[in-house]
Amino acid sequence: MAFAAPRHEHFAHDADIGVRGRGRTLAEAFAQAGMALTAVVTDPATVQETLSVALACESSEPEGLLFDWLNAVVFEMATRDVLFARYEVEIEGERLRARGFGEPVVVERHQPAVEVKGATMTALRVAREADGSWVVECVVDV
Repeated sequence: MAFAAPRHEHFAHDADIGVRGRGRTLAEAFAQAGMALTAVVTDPATVQETLSVALACESSEPEGLLFDWLNAVVFEMATRDVLFARYEVEIEGERLRARGFGEPVVVERHQPAVEVKGATMTALRVAREADGSWVVECVVDV
């Protein structure tokens, strides 16, 4: 079974929204979950790569790492007032190191739809698929 290209998706949830990342590697799936997070706020294609922000977190559980990763992205987006167009993620054991590439929010161009307040434990999942690829997902509070 051939693996489709890495991608990000949303899934329905009562009051909030689910973000999902798929990738050939766990790091690629985490990067795509970051893209899904950006896509909750704006179309990532509207975001230019004028700055780079280092992100890092660690957890002994893959689900905890996803939760901490998404919350690290939300924190940087909120405190720096930035959006990210792309993520480079490396995962070694319990540690995640990443860079987010993006720019400060330009309301007229980005037209932010909502503010993401944080990742939740709802529908939190990190799993390997039958084809060897990875899927990661959780609901984010908006």
